[in-house]
Order: sequence, then C-alpha cells, then structure tokens
Amino acid sequence: MSKSSGMSNSELPRFLIGSEGGESRELDDRDMRNISGPYGEEEEEEEDEDQSERQIVVGICSMMKKSKSKPMTEILERLCKFEYITVVIFPEEVILGEPVEKWPLCDCLISFHSKGFPLDKAVSYAKLRNPLLINDLNMQYFIQDRREVYRILKEEGIDLPRYAVLNRDPDRPEECNLVESEDHVEVNGEVFHKPFVEKPVSAEDHNVYIYYPTSAGGGSQRLFRKIGSRSSVYSPESTVRKTGSYIYEEFMPTDGTDVKVYTVGPDYAHAEARKSPALDGKVERDSEGKEIRYPVMLTAMEKLVARKVCLAFKQTVCGFDLLRANGHSFVCDVNGFSFVKNSMKYYDDCAKVLGNMVMRELAPQFHIPWSIPMEAEDIPIVPTTSGTMMELRCVIAVIRHGDRTPKQKMKMEVRNALFFELFEKYGGYKSGKLKLKKPKQLQEVLDIARQLLAELVLHNDCEIEEKKSKLEQLKTVLEMYGHFSGINRKVQLTYLPNGQPKASSEEEDTLKEGPSLLLVLKWGGELTPAGRVQAEELGRAFRCMYPGGQGDYAGFPGCGLLRLHSTYRHDLKIYASDEGRVQMTAAAFAKGLLALEGELTPILVQMVKSANMNGLLDSDSDSLTDCQQRVKARLHEIMQKSKDFNDDDYSKLAPTGSPSLVNSMGIIINPVRTCDQVHTLIKSLTQQICRRLEDPKSADLQLYHSESLELMLQRWSKLERDFRMKNGRYDISKIPDIYDCVKYDTQHNSSLALEDTLELFHLSKALADIIIPQEYGITKAEKLDIASAYCLPLVKKIQLDLQRTHEDEAVNKLHPLYSRGVMSPGRHVRTRLYFTSESHVHSLLNIFRYGGLLNEQKDEQWKQAMDYLSAVTELNYMTQIVIMLYEDNNKDPSSEERFHVELHFSPGVKGCKDEENAPLGFGFRPASSENHEKQTDPGSLEDLSQDEPDRAALTEPINIQKKSPLIRNRKGGSMEALSESNPSSRGLAYRIFPSSSRQSPEIKPSSLGAQCAGLFSASFPNLRDLTRAPRKKPSSLKNLSSQAELLSMPAVKRFSVSYARHPTNGFEGYSLVPSIYPLETLHNSLSLKQVDEFLTALCKNGSETQFKRLKTLSAMFESHSQPSIDVDSMETPVTTPVQSQPTAQSLWYTGGPPSTSSGPSSPSVADPSSNFAFSSE
Repeated sequence: MSKSSGMSNSELPRFLIGSEGGESRELDDRDMRNISGPYGEEEEEEEDEDQSERQIVVGICSMMKKSKSKPMTEILERLCKFEYITVVIFPEEVILGEPVEKWPLCDCLISFHSKGFPLDKAVSYAKLRNPLLINDLNMQYFIQDRREVYRILKEEGIDLPRYAVLNRDPDRPEECNLVESEDHVEVNGEVFHKPFVEKPVSAEDHNVYIYYPTSAGGGSQRLFRKIGSRSSVYSPESTVRKTGSYIYEEFMPTDGTDVKVYTVGPDYAHAEARKSPALDGKVERDSEGKEIRYPVMLTAMEKLVARKVCLAFKQTVCGFDLLRANGHSFVCDVNGFSFVKNSMKYYDDCAKVLGNMVMRELAPQFHIPWSIPMEAEDIPIVPTTSGTMMELRCVIAVIRHGDRTPKQKMKMEVRNALFFELFEKYGGYKSGKLKLKKPKQLQEVLDIARQLLAELVLHNDCEIEEKKSKLEQLKTVLEMYGHFSGINRKVQLTYLPNGQPKASSEEEDTLKEGPSLLLVLKWGGELTPAGRVQAEELGRAFRCMYPGGQGDYAGFPGCGLLRLHSTYRHDLKIYASDEGRVQMTAAAFAKGLLALEGELTPILVQMVKSANMNGLLDSDSDSLTDCQQRVKARLHEIMQKSKDFNDDDYSKLAPTGSPSLVNSMGIIINPVRTCDQVHTLIKSLTQQICRRLEDPKSADLQLYHSESLELMLQRWSKLERDFRMKNGRYDISKIPDIYDCVKYDTQHNSSLALEDTLELFHLSKALADIIIPQEYGITKAEKLDIASAYCLPLVKKIQLDLQRTHEDEAVNKLHPLYSRGVMSPGRHVRTRLYFTSESHVHSLLNIFRYGGLLNEQKDEQWKQAMDYLSAVTELNYMTQIVIMLYEDNNKDPSSEERFHVELHFSPGVKGCKDEENAPLGFGFRPASSENHEKQTDPGSLEDLSQDEPDRAALTEPINIQKKSPLIRNRKGGSMEALSESNPSSRGLAYRIFPSSSRQSPEIKPSSLGAQCAGLFSASFPNLRDLTRAPRKKPSSLKNLSSQAELLSMPAVKRFSVSYARHPTNGFEGYSLVPSIYPLETLHNSLSLKQVDEFLTALCKNGSETQFKRLKTLSAMFESHSQPSIDVDSMETPVTTPVQSQPTAQSLWYTGGPPSTSSGPSSPSVADPSSNFAFSSE
C-alpha cells in the first residue's frame, strides 16, 4: 500500500510520523494543525471535498522510553504503511507538563501506564476528546493491583493458583491473620505448605519470593526485575516478610519454564516460552544480549484463556503469564500493554491486526473506502527426510545416585511408653511403620532420648529397658551439626507385636513378652561435592543423545535438547526417591542437562518430583521379603566356613557362573581367613587414626566434606566393634559398609596417607563383590523374585511410558513456522528420568538379565551383552540403565517395525583401581546382525546436510569392530556416546562430539586443573583427543566416513568455556572426581511389541507373587496394605471438552456488527478436535 501524499509539505520537528519507506520524520505544532485542524475545530463540512487526503490519526500517549522502544518503532513503521493511517507520538514533556486541552488531537488513542505516567490525565484526555481506545484506561488502575487482577480472573472463571490475600490494613484487622510455622503458613485460615509464593499486592513491585520446604534445603528464591543477567537470587532466609500486604499462593511445578502470552485483540495471541526466573535466576541471553525466548503453540483451551483475559481487562494489546502445571494452564500475572521483543513475524502481525481494527472501526464514519483484506493463512512447509532414518521419541533412564558419605545405621529395640506415644501421634499404627525426617519430629526423638538418659542418671534402676550406650549414641547423632536438616538423618520405627526375635548367637537376656518398637537411626549418606559434580557432568553429557541445535548454538553439543525443552516439545519428568542424596543427584543432573546455574534447592523444588507416594523408587530395606531373608541366611552360612572354597561352594554361591563372582571367590579363597585379615586391617586403621588424634599437628585437621578425625574414628571403631560379634563370628552384613568406608577414604582422604588402606580396599571389595549382588538373589529364580518385589511399580511405569509415547500427540507442540528441519514438528520427545538407590538398579538389571527378554542361544548380540554384564563387578554411583524408543515414519503404523527399542547400560563411576580390569563392552549403538545389508538412501542425507542442524534424532544401527584403536581408549576415555553412521561403515564406532582446540581459560594447568581434567575423560568429549582429529571436507555425501563426520562435527562456537567452567563448582581441592564409564549398548534392535510383551508377562507374574505376600502381611495388620502403584489412577488423562469458540465479537468499546476477520488470526490454527486430553503424569 502506498502512503497518501497529503502530508508531503510538512518538514518541521517535534512529532514523529511514519512515512512510506518505513522511516520516520518529525513535525511541529503547525503541521499538527494541518492534520487535526479541520476536525479539531469542528469544520467537518470542508473535509468532504477531498476524501483521499483525509487521514485517520493514531495517537501514541506513553512515556518516551516506551514510545521510542524498538518494538513500538517497528510496529508503528508498519502501521504507517496503511494508506489512510498517520501516527502521532505525544512528546513526554507535553504529557507531563501541559494540560490535556493542549495535547495533540487524534482519532484513535494507544495509551498505557508505565512508571511515572500520569494515568489520571490520560483518562481526562479520553473523556475530553473521546477517541477510539485501543486499551481501556480505567481498567489500567486495576492492573496495578494484583488483588484486583486476581478478583477479575476469578470472576471470569479463569484458572489461577489457589491463593489468599493478607491485607495489613489497620482498618480491616480481620484480613491480617498470619500464622507462620516451619513448613507452612496459615493466611486468614487458608494453609499454604512450602513451597509457596509471596507476591506484593502492588503489581509495580516485582519482589516476589518463593519459600522452600526444609526437606529440600529451606531458604527462599527472591525474584526481581531483571538486572543485567539476573532475575532472581537464592537466599537462606526462610521466614516470610512482616511488613506490607501480600498475596500468598500455591507454588506451581512447571518444570522450569514459563509461558508469556501476548494478545493483539481477542483473536490473536503470540506465545513464548522462557526459563522460569525462579529456577536459577540466570537470564539466558542470545548473541545480541536479548533474553532467549522460544515461540510455542497454545492449546485450544489456552487460546480461550487469552481471549477471556483480553476481553475481561479491555486491553487489545495485553501480555500475561501462563504456568503449565499438572496438565492445566494457570494465569499468574496480567501485565497489560506489552509487545513481543525481537520477532519480525509478530511485528508484521501486530501492525496488520491493529491497522485492520482501526480501519474497521473508523473508516465508515470518515467515508474512507476500505474493505477487509482476505489473506490466505501462511502454510508452514516442513521439509521431511526419506530413507531408513528414525526419529527419537522417548528416553527412559534409571540412574543410581552420585558419590556419598558413608551410610551409617544403628538399631535398637525400644519399649518405653514415650516412644509408643510418638508412634501413635504420627499414625504409625496405620501401617506398622513410621519414618521421621522432619526437624520437629527428630527434635521429639532427641527430647525422649535426653529425658530417658536423665532418668537413668537419677534413678539408675532397670525400669528403662533401653540400653544406655544406644541411647547415648542416638542422642549424639541427633545432636550432630548443631541443627536438623531433613536431608541427612532419619529415624524409622517398626512395630513388633511380639518383640524382636533374638539371633541365637547373641542371646544375652531372656526374651521379653509384649510388643516393642524397632528403632532404626540412619545418618550419613549425603551427596558429596564430588557426587554433585558427577551428576551435573552426566546430565551435560546426556544432552548429547538428543537431536542437534540451531543457529548460534549449532556447534554447542546438546543444545538441541535445550531448544527442544524450551519449546515445549521436550516432555521431561524427573522422579526421585525420597532420600536426600537421590533428590540432590536428580537436581544436579537436571542442572547439567538443562544448563542451569546456581543453587540446587530451587531446581529440586521445580524440576524433581518425589515418587515416594507409591513405592515407585523407594524400598524399605528393613522389611525384607521371605526370599531375601533365606538368601541372606544362606550367604551367612557359606561365608562362615573356615576352609577354602571347594567346587560345591562355587556351585552354591555362583550358580550363574558369573566371571565377576568367580574371580572374587578366587581372591578370597578362605572366607573366614579373609574376614580375619579385614578385621586386623580395620584395627590397624583405628590405631593409626588414634595416634593422629594425639598428634598436636593434626588436631585441627579437616577431612573431606567437613569431617573431623574424631568422626572418622567413630565410624571405623563402630565397624570394628560390629563386624566381629561377641561369639567370635563375623557379621557379613557389615561387609558392604566396610567397603563403603574404605572406598570413601581411599578416594577422598588419601592425603592422610594411612597404611594398608589399599590392601583393605582390595580385600573388602572382593568380599563386597560377592555379598552385594548375591543379596539380591543367588539363583536366577531368587533374583527375579526379589527384583519384582523391589521394582514392580517401576517396571509398570516404564511400560506405561513406552506405550504413552506413541499414543498421545497433543502434549507440547512447537509452532510449525519455527520447526523447519524437524521431521514431525507436532511430535515431542518424552524423557523420563528415575533416580534411585542401588537396590532398584540391581533389581531392574536382574529383570532384564534373567527375565527372558531374549534367548542367548539364538541372539548373538544378547549373548555378548550378557557376557559383558556378568563381568561387571559393581554397580557403582551413577550407574545408568537407559531405554530409547525410536520411530520409523516410513513403516506402516501397525507394523512391528514401526517402533524400535534400544537398551543401554553403564556401570557408573570408575572405581579407584579397576581401570585395567574393566570389562570391555561393544560400544554405544553397534549394528545388529539383521541390518548388515541395509543401505541408506543418500537423498535423505542431502536434505539433512543443507541447512537444518535441528533434525530429529536419526538413527540407523551401525556395525562395529570389537576394538577401534582410533577412538576407544579406556584411559584417555573420550565420551563414546552417539553414533550416526551408515551400516556399512565398519570402522567408525562412535560419534565424536564437536570440541574446541582452545583450552578453556578457567582450567589452568594447576593441580586442581589436572584433577578437573579427570572429569572430562568420560563424562563428555576428550578435548585433547579431538583437537588432533583432522577435519576434512567431505568430497561426497555418499562417502561413508565423511558422512559421519558431517553429521557429527559442525562448527564450534560455545563449547569449551561453558563446559570447563563447572567442574570447580563446590569442588573440594584434594579430592579427585572419578569419571564415568560410557554407555554400552546391550541391544539395539528390539521391537516395541517384544519389550511390551516381556514387561506385561513380568508384571503379571510379579503381581501374583506380591498378592500372596500381601495376604500374609494383612493378616498382621488389617488396615495395612503394601504400597503399590495404582497405574490407572496415577496416569489417567483428564479429558476436558472445549466449547466451540464463539465468533470474534467486535471490541468492547463499540456497538458495531461482529467482524468476520481482523487480519490474521492466531498464528497457530485451532485444534480441530472438540476435546483434548491432558496427561497428568
């Protein structure tokens, strides 16, 4: 459209108007009179003479910072391209200093409040001149008060978080009732458990606080208006503010992303995702320094919400915030007038919608000939690839927690009435068991211990049956650290109807009649800084399993996942058991996976779901199954023989013939003699520590993770006492604890240079390598029975995850215009991460090994995988079992070949001395036999190589030689992680990730730097190895090895510094952080049907066994039933019918006929289905 020439003679400064080329120039008062004179002075008759020169004047009345902003300028330039529209910007000095009668005249007013703006004057001006208002002015008073915003949202029936208002108003004392407790507040009778949000009632005050529960570490996150690259900061302060009025509301778990919605009229909404400011407070910025945001598609329901917000607040241009949580969308803030930053498409759309709106309303009364332009919607063209490429659809990983301090445990039988009262108070009789972790509960246990000890001192009679030494230990442990943190200590109480049966070897006194409670005190077992770094590095390396990045980040490994996550096509859920170390591992992993910064507490609260409600990841190790009791008794019996192992012992102890077990038995030879040696070595160790304690030089010696020599001595002395029982026999259940302690001290406290620790490590490892795996069953049948008792709920959940992936398509979709290069833009990748303890990892692996998934005799790849697993001695910290589901879009949807499952495994952290003996697997994603002959269609690669780094994860099984000298170097340990190559490229086994030849400035070649370099060995690419790799330009795409290079080595932009920065976070100087073994593929050509049938059969058998077990349990407790996951109730999607959207009504300020169109409608086409499901898992 061309601009009318009516204004061409104006040339004086002051008012900005747009001209034809999109540039702007300035006008002054005389010029203004030329524009507005005729109808300002009511000489309307004259204007009919030359209709073509008659202009509609759009006035912009706001503070200069807003009216001269980039988005405003971009939109006004486009608005001026309408033939009959002229734009006038009111100068700030006129707005502030002149009476409204002297303000410029206009036909249509765009005016909005910001800091310092005189809204009262704007309202007076609108009354005086009566222009068409784009954004209603009176409603802008309400938008400044969050109480009014919430009231209007509630009246409109828009979902918002549960909230209560605390008005500190002396005239209304009834609205100011606040009761604060440690983990919740009560506001006017409404209880809000932490985490909750505290917002000032003034919308201009951006100091919003989020308070965290003590179980997650307590403290609060303080949000504020962006300052540089920060939008929030973590504070240890846990008490709420005591002055001012606030809204308290429930915290919504949004998986770390917020959606900002921008409406332009009721029928257009642009939505963007950005990282939630509450997550780590670090603002992600692009190369221009702008906050990174990603366009997302709104669901039909959310579009309806956008429409309601726009109409309820009478703001045509309106921004508001959406929280997507638990399958619903909640509005948490309405900001009024705001534009999208940096989106050319939005600028075009916004100007078009506003221009059409102004013309529709005003053209008829000015007799301007104008009709609504009908434009075809932009049709998104999405290139696809053909050939045998597959798309990654689902990643499921079960991961053991990271390095921890040694776990310690004390058991005592208690009969005092005070303990029974406590048991009843917290509902212990419902299930016969009770876990006490909260500070208040632990304080009560401590009070009882103190009271009983005081009575013992006074009376010294035998009324108190609890042993004095045990009570003292209970008191000492609970008093450690000087404060309670729910993460590192817990007390478990179990009801014993007939008292505790005594082991025959320890008969000390006659059995007492009547019920008692078994009190188990657990402490230690906290995630160490090394464990935190391991988890974060693994999260960072894990990113690289996802499709690549785009634009600026093309050379940044794993950024494809970051983009996927922010655009809501990554459906991520992280579950963790309720152990502190497991939860912190999950949070640190999420931090690495999603490139977050800062404290773990906010990440834990927002990203990690506790899965303890249904036994999904928790196991109560104190309530062993009958089978486990029998197995432990048999182990005890075999390991108490004071003679060399004979063939009979080998067949009893290692019926599966596992090489790792046979090797360990070969080292031990005589179990009792080995236990004697271990006991002697422990004695020697405690004596050395005692000598150190007497030495004044080492009086204040600080050991790793703030442990003192006294605490170290306590730990070893307890093991020395407990390992050798009073009858001279050994308690083999202590062997895992001995190995645990010596492994910890060898790794973290080697600076003490204690003698014989390596020999103790060697012997206790050999014993532990037998005891630990065999506690989960000796024969195959026992292993399966115990495994299903531990992880049946988890197996059911994994099966559901795999089934759900190919069923639901309506979850989180990327806007099609922004998804070029993605094979199926409507699809998303589902990631489910389950963090748990050793018991679940052992059990799940046993299910895959012994459950009959495949026949070893018939399947060569499975046989090799089984040989590899039986050579693995230990499932160390950060062990991973990973299941990946791929879809071949070229196969018939009903075909068994459509979905393809891969199973991968890593034994976790590398041990202190096991580098040389580590079993060799076959790498990550080698070829399966049936795919040897397949050829990829080179055409499909042509599509990929041109300009789309963000392709879907394309996979084709790859052939591999057993050892590849180029890449697979155990000691150098480059990350052998992803391979995307042609079946016939036999030599190249692994995809090498892009790296940088520049050394990071952060890692200096100091001793600490050298230790940090250990992190790089297997957690992600070896920087040194990669710099040597020559980068050749492929001569042809059909050249196979260069094809792999092409797919795996894009240009590097932001790799070394951001990766190298992290290892020193929370790093304690003298402790080495071991690297993690790379994933090994167990099988890569399973069909989904195969896996599904296998899991179904397992669940069926497991459920029958559990049912029998439940019947025996319920005999003792009528009301108690063992927690088991209720799959149906947990995962049922909520189906919400959506009313068909009403046709676009005219704006609230006119009485004209309803419009048929206002330019382009929402950029995403409405969902055709009349109802759609939210998945709640």
